[in-house]
Amino acid sequence: MSARPDQIAAQVVRWQAEHGRNQLPWQNTRDAYRVWLSEIMLQQTQVATVLDYYARFLARFPDVRQLAAAPQDEVLALWSGLGYYSRARNLHRCAQIVVGTHGGEFPRTVPELAALPGIGRSTAGAIAAFCFGVRAPILDANVRRVLTRVLGFAADLAQAGSERELWNLADALLPHDDLDSAMPRYTQGLMDLGAGICLPRKPSCMLCPLQEVCVAQRNGNPQDYPVRTRKLKRSAQAWWLLLRRDDAGRLWLERRPPAGIWAGLYCPPVYDSRAALDATLPAGDCSEDLPAFTHVLTHRDLHLHPVLASGQALGLKPHCAEPSAAGWFSPQQWQGLGLPAPVRKLLDAL
Repeated sequence: MSARPDQIAAQVVRWQAEHGRNQLPWQNTRDAYRVWLSEIMLQQTQVATVLDYYARFLARFPDVRQLAAAPQDEVLALWSGLGYYSRARNLHRCAQIVVGTHGGEFPRTVPELAALPGIGRSTAGAIAAFCFGVRAPILDANVRRVLTRVLGFAADLAQAGSERELWNLADALLPHDDLDSAMPRYTQGLMDLGAGICLPRKPSCMLCPLQEVCVAQRNGNPQDYPVRTRKLKRSAQAWWLLLRRDDAGRLWLERRPPAGIWAGLYCPPVYDSRAALDATLPAGDCSEDLPAFTHVLTHRDLHLHPVLASGQALGLKPHCAEPSAAGWFSPQQWQGLGLPAPVRKLLDAL
């Protein structure tokens, strides 16, 4: 059985109204700031994780102007633990552009939105659909999985041409009528299906409103979609962290470079070996190896070896490329810095 594109959209809209998520804190609003904030936080992050961060951000930055005016370190500190920290830096920069270039109002078209830092085509489509009823497709990971299964789209999405073809098909499926109401529900409906029904493994096909027209369900091979041949390989890296504590109980922290792992965040000095770390310790200082642990990034395992050192603070030189962004911080001070989640947990345990 097959269905016309408009019938598919109507089924998704009806299902979302009855069975979808309708009470999340960023729903039932056309406030572009709140929708944008949620969409950035939800990139590669589960809803359950985002809920608390979203509430804290809105409490501190209730509108885009207050976010734009805040120091980046404060934004990064609030983001600490949410991961993918380039999102926080782009969030801050985007807010500044919205205020400085667009008068504090988010643009209403997909091309204008997609031109802002941290907002790609899919996020721009979501903001435009939710806030302005714009007929715009989205293709985040969950929606990509739903659509490739429903359509039986077996082209390799590692190829740019296949990705463009899927975008065109997604566009053709969009509602045509009552867009101000239908587009938010349709967009949310696809997200809800991908998050709760059309799962990567063991999808609940019998609960899906599109089961009768889904090619993958009919053929019994939903696990084969989406097709992407190019896989990113995992790697591993070992870091030694020098936890240098002075007589007053302060810790020496340095801002990480603007690119790479934990870019722009504060961290103890990092070395690629214990010997390299030891070479920086003044004669007579004592050091203690703390338990090593592994922090799992998207495509890399980071093996962290913390070393606690004490002694006189005199003569300590910054290990980073930005000496002005290094110094001694008391526990009260570093609590307000942007710290990677494993570093914050490590410092809290000292």
